[in-house]
Formats: sequence, C-alpha cells, structure tokens
Amino acid sequence: MKTPYKNIYTVLKTNRFIVIAVIAFSFLSSAIAVYSVFSINDKALNNAFAINTDGSVIPLKWVAQKENLKVEALAHLELFHSYFYNIDASNYEKNLEKALWLGNSSVDNLYRQKKADGVYNRLLQYSLVQKVLSIESQLDLQSVPYEFQTKTIFEINRGTIVDKYELISTGNLIIVDRNFPKNTHGLLITNYFEKSLKKLTNEN
Repeated sequence: MKTPYKNIYTVLKTNRFIVIAVIAFSFLSSAIAVYSVFSINDKALNNAFAINTDGSVIPLKWVAQKENLKVEALAHLELFHSYFYNIDASNYEKNLEKALWLGNSSVDNLYRQKKADGVYNRLLQYSLVQKVLSIESQLDLQSVPYEFQTKTIFEINRGTIVDKYELISTGNLIIVDRNFPKNTHGLLITNYFEKSLKKLTNEN
C-alpha cells in the first residue's frame, strides 16, 4: 500500500546530512575567522601608520626587534647600576629596593653580603655620598641569556676627601614580563658579579 509520506529512514538520513553539513560549515567559518584575526593582529604588531601632509596613509615598519632589545637592555643596565651604586644615607634603602626588582637572587645575594660587611652601616655612620659618574655597558645579543659587561665610574665623598673608583661588573640578561613601574623594560639581571674594583688616581 502506497503512502504519501516518505520512508522515515530516508528523512533521517537527509536530516543527518544537513546537520553534519551545517556543523562542518560552522567549523570551517570559525577556523577562517580565527586565522583572519591572528593575521590582522600580526600585521598590526609589525606595522604602524602615519598620515602624510596630503592626507595619505603611510605604513611605517617598526624598528627591528634586536635593535629595540639593545636599547632596552642598555637602559635597563644603566637604571640598575644607578640605583645600586648611586646611594647616600637618605636614599639608599629606596634605591636598593628599586634595584632588587631589576635582578634575580644573584643581585639579592650581593646586597645581603654588602649589608653583612657593614657597607650600608658605614654609609650612615659617616654620612658618605656615593655618586655614579658614568655607566658604559657592552652586550652580546647573539645567544640567550644575553651576556653583558658594565664599567661604572663612581666617587665616594667623605667630606674633605673624594675618592674615585672603577667597577667592572658582569652578568646575563633574560626576558621577563614587564612590571610597571618596577621593571619597565621586561628584563632581569642574572649571574651578577662584581668582577673588579680599583681606585682611580688623577692620572686615570
């Protein structure tokens, strides 16, 4: 006996095909959308735009990553050495706290050693002023972690006597998350070591 209705199995197969097709299309659309978002984001990170005087848009390539890294690394080292060695009785606690955010346990260990040796007590007792005169750093950015060597010239004012010193320090730099305002460059000093310290004469 014929019926006006289609076979139930045929209807189910058709429905299943439609559902699978819709799911596959949705998945493909989502994948294309995600890829487009990542692609646009990547282009945005690597390009900036400026408006010319005639109203046209000029694409500007960002500075190469390694050039940015060198600038930030030098600034990070200068900031650290300024905080760690440019100290007096009124600012040493504040400056050393800032310096400790820029290095790992190797910096903290050096700070504790200096404290145990009475360096900061003498600073307070004799009202010494230790002033950084210059900071020069050399970097090796060819491999990670990045090696550095810094020459810091500073003077210690003892009132009637002013002595000048040259400190050579070494260590490594690694990239970490930026922490504003405590570590704005997103770098951390590791394996920090005061390699040599010598007193300079007027002839140096």
